[in-house]
Amino acid sequence: MNYIAVEKELKKRDIRIFTPLEFQRIFRVPYNNSKSFINRNVKRGLLLKLKNGLYALSNINISKFFIANKLYTPSYVSFETALSYYGIIPETVYAIFSVTTKASREFEAKESNFIFHKVKKEAFFGYIPKKIGNIVVLIAEPEKALLDYLYFVILKKKTFNDRLNIKNISKIKLFKYTKYFGKDKLTQLVRGLYDS
Repeated sequence: MNYIAVEKELKKRDIRIFTPLEFQRIFRVPYNNSKSFINRNVKRGLLLKLKNGLYALSNINISKFFIANKLYTPSYVSFETALSYYGIIPETVYAIFSVTTKASREFEAKESNFIFHKVKKEAFFGYIPKKIGNIVVLIAEPEKALLDYLYFVILKKKTFNDRLNIKNISKIKLFKYTKYFGKDKLTQLVRGLYDS
């Protein structure tokens, strides 16, 4: 297989991140051939290993939110990352925080930390497909990003940020979503945002 032809085909199909199995299906080659081609081109620096079994073209710009969605599924970008994106907190957040229903995990890829926090299945909602740049990513709605974050504050796994800007948050949606967590402490904390 010729790398230039492979790169051209992946770009034509708009495939930015792939597994060896997906590679095998696209190029109709035996699985071992796809693995050895990928490994050889990772060593050459033409392909990028994001984690075991997940690769990307190294010469294209890939959204870190998109990488997060692909690194660990099911997941969506949330917590401080989404809060910063929406302007709810003023800080720039360098790690990419996501919600998952699987075990909490942390990955390092493309010189960034990708941190996944587990929530119960009932709390895995409130995310949307959003076009950022030229790619669609799964990200929490502003209200859900805030609740995911506050939920971890009451669990004492995150520190409360007293510079939350909630003026563009839908109060109705926020209180509606709060009920799904079934935590009185969370409801009290949300009420406190509007009482202060």
